[in-house]
Amino acid sequence: MAYAATAGNSLPSMTAAPGVLALQRALVWLVGASGAIVFIEPSPYELATLAATILFFATGLRLRLVFIPLLLLLFLINVGYSIAAVQVMDSPGVAGWVATSWYMAVTVIFFAMVMSEDTEARLDMLRRGLVAGGLIAATAAIAGYFNLVPGGYDLLTLYGRARGTFKDPNVLGAYLTLPALLALQSVVSDRIGRSLRSSIALGIMTLAILLAFSRAAWGALVITSAFMLALMVLTSPSRAQRSRIIVMTVIAVVTVAMLIGVLLSFDSISEMFEQRASLGQSYDAGRFGRFGRHILGAEMALDLPFGIGPLQFNRYFPEDTHNSYLNAFMSGGWLAGVCYPALIFVTMIMGFRHAFVRVPWQRAYLAIFAAFLGTVGMSLVIDTDHWRHFWLMLGVMWGLFAAAQCYRAATDQALAAPVSA
Repeated sequence: MAYAATAGNSLPSMTAAPGVLALQRALVWLVGASGAIVFIEPSPYELATLAATILFFATGLRLRLVFIPLLLLLFLINVGYSIAAVQVMDSPGVAGWVATSWYMAVTVIFFAMVMSEDTEARLDMLRRGLVAGGLIAATAAIAGYFNLVPGGYDLLTLYGRARGTFKDPNVLGAYLTLPALLALQSVVSDRIGRSLRSSIALGIMTLAILLAFSRAAWGALVITSAFMLALMVLTSPSRAQRSRIIVMTVIAVVTVAMLIGVLLSFDSISEMFEQRASLGQSYDAGRFGRFGRHILGAEMALDLPFGIGPLQFNRYFPEDTHNSYLNAFMSGGWLAGVCYPALIFVTMIMGFRHAFVRVPWQRAYLAIFAAFLGTVGMSLVIDTDHWRHFWLMLGVMWGLFAAAQCYRAATDQALAAPVSA
């Protein structure tokens, strides 16, 4: 009976041949790792996702009832984008932008279906892949910033900020948040050997986030780490484990603070840090600054049921929206403007509900949920609409919602079954 309860959410995968099962898990790892390299098109992430899609659909996937709200909201959002794009379809990049939005939506459903089966094993492989990808991106960023490879500074930095294998330093910093949280979990809760290895990985990714000089990424790392660790303490099954998490957290904070102190002793880093840490950036202030544009754009959106179309905001204002919720209104009219925040809100509510559900993969779920919330917060000041890792997290979370429901149902059934003599 114990076996049936554990495997209840992954029964279809357990009937697959061992070789197919291993290949499925390996592709999940590859998808997680390949997300670190996106400054080339098509990126390795797209190729890995395509390979995974072919294999998983060939071996069987299940569209569960719990995915219907997700499917409906994603469909309506992209219908809104498509309708609004008709009026500006001759503008450069619009068709590609809409196609990318539909593609991202499809990947969300795909990842949800994938993670709803064989959940514990696939999630562990995804975790490993994300950490590996984080190390790849972070190492490239550090090597580029300190010019450790020929031509690396020009290729791997932008405006004196590390960008690594990404096109933008802000996206690099945001991407590294989830791998850093996964490494932090290992630091505070795993055995000493694995904890030490994870400490090195965490240090490398934290350094890369610092050198990206992204205020949003800095804030996201601090806030999501505190939130995740608080949830880990609240959900820990024993006092000893809670004490270990608290003690190791204090040690990690002190170590990171010392690392930052050493780095700030370098004049070039200190000057850029002081410049970026300022809340009074020139492009934020003024009537047409970042926050001024948010207000003016919101007023404009109220009078435009069909929006102005994708990639058109900078025709009316000096820069892009830098706000994904406002961009949904401007790029997709009221339909996308209402459905996009609705999707985020529904996911957040379900996310909080599942944070305290006892499942074998609860620890990894807490990291993904915390990183998702961090990205949701960053969406207020950055355009996250086409961030691959954001849509990956969204799909994975819905897959884990479905898996948790199946796991609890199987467990309840096992407990209710009569005991044979």
